[in-house]
Amino acid sequence: MLKRSGGGLSYAIVWPDCSVDEEADSYLRPFDGSGSQKTYAYSLVDHLRWRIREGLTTETIGILDLKRYMGAVGAQVQMPYGQPWRVPPQRPYGASALQVAAAALKGFYLDACARSGVNDELRDALLGTRLPTKVDKSRAFLGHVKKSTPANPLAPSRSPRRRHPKMLPDGAKPELLGAVNTARDEMVVRWLSDTSLRIGGLTGLHLVDLHLRENAGCGECQSPHLHVCHRWGNPNRAAAKIKPDWKMVDGVITGGEIYRVSPAMISSYFRYMTTEYAKYATGHGMLLIQLAGENVGEPWTADAARGMLRRAGRRAELPGRITPKAFRHQITNDVLDVSGGNSMVAKVVGNWASAQMVDEVYGHPDLHSPEFTAALQQVWGDEGHE
Repeated sequence: MLKRSGGGLSYAIVWPDCSVDEEADSYLRPFDGSGSQKTYAYSLVDHLRWRIREGLTTETIGILDLKRYMGAVGAQVQMPYGQPWRVPPQRPYGASALQVAAAALKGFYLDACARSGVNDELRDALLGTRLPTKVDKSRAFLGHVKKSTPANPLAPSRSPRRRHPKMLPDGAKPELLGAVNTARDEMVVRWLSDTSLRIGGLTGLHLVDLHLRENAGCGECQSPHLHVCHRWGNPNRAAAKIKPDWKMVDGVITGGEIYRVSPAMISSYFRYMTTEYAKYATGHGMLLIQLAGENVGEPWTADAARGMLRRAGRRAELPGRITPKAFRHQITNDVLDVSGGNSMVAKVVGNWASAQMVDEVYGHPDLHSPEFTAALQQVWGDEGHE
C-alpha cells in the first residue's frame, strides 16, 4: 500500500524481500488507486500464495488449475480440487468475493500472458464467449445485432437474488435510536434509515455536499437533499462506491449521487452540529467526526461507524449483526411495498443501478413525482419534525 501525493492510496504486491511482483504490478497499475485496485490486489495475494504452494507459474498454470483454485476458496466445481485453501479461522469466499476473484484472475492472466508472450492455451481458454442475454443487449449500443459477449470460465454461476436480502430485524430503528449514546450516532442511524446511503458515501460526506433547504443553489432537486461525491484522498479514506461526475462552482456542489433528505434527518443534523460538531470539529470540512481519543475532532471512519452499529445492536439486544447495508435493503423494500410494487420508485430511492435488484425497463421516475414523494413520506413517518 503506497500513499500518493494527493492523499489517496495505491496498492501493489510485494515479496518478503521487499521486491515488487512485476506481473501483478503491471496488471494493477492501470487501476490507479481505485477501489478495484485494492480489491483485486487482495484477491491476487491470496492466489499467488496458493500458486507458490502448488509449484506453478504463469508459464505452467492451466485453466483446470485455476478452476481448482476457485474450488479451494469456496466455489462449487465439478472436479477434485485438493485441500481447501481458506481454512479456519479464515472463511471460504462468499458469492460476491468469488465473482471478484474470478474477474481478477482472468484479467491478471490475460495481461501477464500477453506481456510475456507465454501460455497461449490459457489465454484462449480465458477468452471464451457466450450468447448475450436480454440484459446484455439492453446495455449495448445496437444491442439487437449483438451475437456474443465475453465470458469468464472461472466465474461461478449466479444464484437468483433474493427479494429480502439481510434486512433489519423488526423494530430495529427505534431500538437502535434508544441504544446510541451520542447525537452523531443518532444522526447516523436516522440517515441510514431514511435513505439508501452506503456507509462509504455517508462517512465521506463534506458539509458542502448537504443542501438541506428547499430550492438549493445546485438546481438539481427542489427538495432538501445531499450529493454523494467520490473524492480522491479523503483523510479518513472513506470513498463513495459509485463515481458519477460532480463539480463545485462558487461553493455549490452539483452532480454526484443525489439523495432526498427527510425532516428527521435535518433535525438530527442540527442537533449534532450545534453540540458535538461545534465543540470538537477541527476545520477539515467533513461531516462525521471522532468524539473521543487522541484524534478527537478528526474525520470518522467507515469501520468505526460499522463498529458503532454492531455495539448499538448488541445493547438493544437485536438478533444478528447490524450492518449498514441492511438499512439500504430495508428502505428499498419498504418503499417497494408502500408504493404498490412500483419498482421504478424503489430504484430511484435506492440509487440502484442493477437490473437484478429492481426492474429498470420502464424508465426513470422524476425525483418530484407524486408517487416518489408519497412513498418517501410514508416510510419516513410523521415524527413531529418541522
